[in-house]
Amino acid sequence: MTRRVRRKVATKAKVALPCYPEVENEVLGSERNGVVDWTSLPYDSVIQLFSSLNYRDRASLSSTCRTWRGLGASPCLWSSLDIRAHKFDAAMAGTLASRCASLQKLRFRGAESADSIMYLQARNLNDISGDYCRKVTDATLSVIVARHEELQSLQLGPDFCERITGDAIKAIAFCCPKLKKLRLSGIRDVHGDAINALAKHCPDLADVGFLDCLHVDEGALGNVVSVRFLSVAGTSNMKWGVVSHLWHKLPKLTGLDVSRTDIGPSAVSRLLSSTQSLKVLCALNCSVLEEDAGFSLGKSKGKLLLALFTDIFKGLASLFVDSTKNGKNVFLEWRNSKTKDRNMDDIVTWLEWILSHTLLRIAESNPQGMDEFWLKQGAALLLSLMQSSQEDVQERAATGLATFVVIDDDNASIDCGRAEAVMRDGGIHLLLDLAKSWREGLQSESAKAIANLSVNANVAKAVAEEGGINILAGLAKSMNRLVAEEAAGGLWNLSVGEEHKSAIAEAGGVKALVDLIFKWSSGGDGVLERAAGALANLAADDKCSLEVALAGGVRALVFLARNCKFEGVQEQAARALANLAAHGDSNNNNAAVGLEAGALEALVQLTRSPHEGVRQEAAGALWNLSFDDRNRESIASAGGVEALVALAQSCSNASPGLQERAAGALWGLSVSEANSIAIGREGGVPPLIALARSEAEDVHETAAGALWNLAFNPANALRIVEEGGVSALVHLCSSSVSKMARFMAALALAYMFDGRMDEFALTGSSSEGNSKSVNLHDARSAALKKIHDFVRTFSDRHTFSTTTASSAPAALALVTERARIQEAGHLRCSGAEIGRFINMLKNPCTTLKACAAFALLQFTIPGGRHAMHHAGLMQTIGAPRTLRTAAASATAPFEVKTFSRIVLRNLEHHLKEPSI
Repeated sequence: MTRRVRRKVATKAKVALPCYPEVENEVLGSERNGVVDWTSLPYDSVIQLFSSLNYRDRASLSSTCRTWRGLGASPCLWSSLDIRAHKFDAAMAGTLASRCASLQKLRFRGAESADSIMYLQARNLNDISGDYCRKVTDATLSVIVARHEELQSLQLGPDFCERITGDAIKAIAFCCPKLKKLRLSGIRDVHGDAINALAKHCPDLADVGFLDCLHVDEGALGNVVSVRFLSVAGTSNMKWGVVSHLWHKLPKLTGLDVSRTDIGPSAVSRLLSSTQSLKVLCALNCSVLEEDAGFSLGKSKGKLLLALFTDIFKGLASLFVDSTKNGKNVFLEWRNSKTKDRNMDDIVTWLEWILSHTLLRIAESNPQGMDEFWLKQGAALLLSLMQSSQEDVQERAATGLATFVVIDDDNASIDCGRAEAVMRDGGIHLLLDLAKSWREGLQSESAKAIANLSVNANVAKAVAEEGGINILAGLAKSMNRLVAEEAAGGLWNLSVGEEHKSAIAEAGGVKALVDLIFKWSSGGDGVLERAAGALANLAADDKCSLEVALAGGVRALVFLARNCKFEGVQEQAARALANLAAHGDSNNNNAAVGLEAGALEALVQLTRSPHEGVRQEAAGALWNLSFDDRNRESIASAGGVEALVALAQSCSNASPGLQERAAGALWGLSVSEANSIAIGREGGVPPLIALARSEAEDVHETAAGALWNLAFNPANALRIVEEGGVSALVHLCSSSVSKMARFMAALALAYMFDGRMDEFALTGSSSEGNSKSVNLHDARSAALKKIHDFVRTFSDRHTFSTTTASSAPAALALVTERARIQEAGHLRCSGAEIGRFINMLKNPCTTLKACAAFALLQFTIPGGRHAMHHAGLMQTIGAPRTLRTAAASATAPFEVKTFSRIVLRNLEHHLKEPSI
């Protein structure tokens, strides 16, 4: 809490406070000692502080001392209550009941909260507003209105009230004679008896809204003579002939909303021309009306029609006598006007409400052909409505902004033109101001809009420049789950940009995101998915990955992978662990993930998930983790070999991403000879051969790497031959656009035909008695030809001849540069593998000699990640002698001689390094 003292604050009620002498003595003592005592604040400042808190925080603060307990119970703080963001049941209502004697306004969410309202015992309630009311029943609503006879305003929506019928509306009419405003959404049948009961028993009913209903009795509505503002937006099955014949007789009808209905031009014309009191007719997104290109207002002077084809801002300005109110600031200028007209205030207040509702509904349905409207008027209208004094209007406008930019929610794609239109009109600044509001509903909806808009890189940059990262990081610490969820979503989208990752970490966003996982470990799938997704993006950055680990992110993410059953959370948790484990060369996160209890077992289990995204990210995490020697063996012990072989076998029709990660994880595990043998025995060879035939470069490259490792073992080499793998590798060696895929395919073929497999084949087949008939001679010939062709693609005969004759450093450097495969510098070989290539240099087959020399060149080029490691292994086994023999051989091909000389030169370079 920050100390903020305001000396004079207007309060709605005079507060009588008890005197506690012992507290006063404590205060004086604290001041004498130079200690700040919050109980010494002026009472009006404390009241102001309390008024900016939700009811839970207010109750918590009240428990700190007796003085604040007395202040916290002040009636002026409990005239309004918003319980939407918190669990509200009968028990909670009972604890609040003693404070709610003066409660006048209540906002709730959901059926459980609706059932508990009566336990507040707030007899003076006059304004109730609820959302997520699909499961609210007639019985519940009838009890609410029966207990609150002073009710003047009742609003349920904008989601559909599917279980409420006309019977409940009759109960409202009988129980609430002072009712002035009734707005209900999604009622199936608003029958005549219900409406006539309202007309009879609610003489002050001025504002009626039956929105998105299946049927409303038009004739009965004509009997509600007290109505000033009427909305039937989105309601179907309206008889517009009856409407135009009866409603024009309503003596006080000032505003009528028929948006999103099938009203036609004739009904609109008659209503405008015949209804004497009518000032505004709103008909947005009415397809029948819009299809009539020749429609005109005719004799409707002084009447305002709001439609997609009209200039809405100009029309709104025409309502005011002061013609200076124009343009996109018409609402703002009205709010700031010093001269007030109560009738006009009522009209504009109603207009703000119905426009925010209709624009949100249009954004949700996303009809075709709306781009021009959104870019020219819609976005500006939403931004203007965000500045309304009505909190629910502000919330809907922010939600509308969050919604209208979205094209495909599943793939997180938005309309860039719409997003940038919001940015150009100052929307980012407005949204961030709303996000700083103490009202949690506004915080949540504005954070949602910021999150969606930030999918666009230009908007994300603007959000960061306006200080949005600090605001979102602060909101992520909220005790309100909905606020924290949307803030985490904003950080998730912003963290896609590399330039924002450090800023998020510096703002405390990493710690806030990790804390969210523990805070909402149960019952918060949305917030957990967003927090894990943001951490996954941040963990992709080397520096931020350390921040994630230091903040307890490894433990948090492993907890999600082990315990959460929601696939979105599982996918993002696995992705985050994969990214954390991807920095093995620069930090200890890879080992840390493997050491976290249950981490590897959880990831192995996730590879069996029915959801492809989860399987893909889990396999990716295991791939990265397998680069650590200890993790590699632990994954195998956790059943990783069996799980990953099964995954590879089942992903023939899966996405390339899943195929690549399945093959990659097997590649990583197969570095260990024991794992390599286990993969072969589990049936891992056939699916890897199938993946090697993939057209996707990343897939067949990774599969080639796995087959290269497997081929080191002669039993696996024979399996590859028996399963038809030679043709797949031969094709890769000659046809892949990936140099790495061709390189590793050539090395796999070299392992298979350097003689060791032949020796094994003489003693028994790879399949323990199920040997398939293969012609090793033909397979060997095809393989050696492609290996020869592959190596020659990196050989220029003229250059090699010159190099062979002179061995000049410049010539050798030129050959090295032309032969270099950049990605091969990331490969790490064991001593046994290096030894095998050295032995190939002694093989009578010149093609194998050339392949071995070429491979050793790649592994020792200065600057390669593991070049020093390979050079050390070669020195240990006495490789220089073999290389010098090959380089000096009179009968060796020039490729063997030249490549061997380059390898010797590389070793000399590494010898100068202090670590060799």
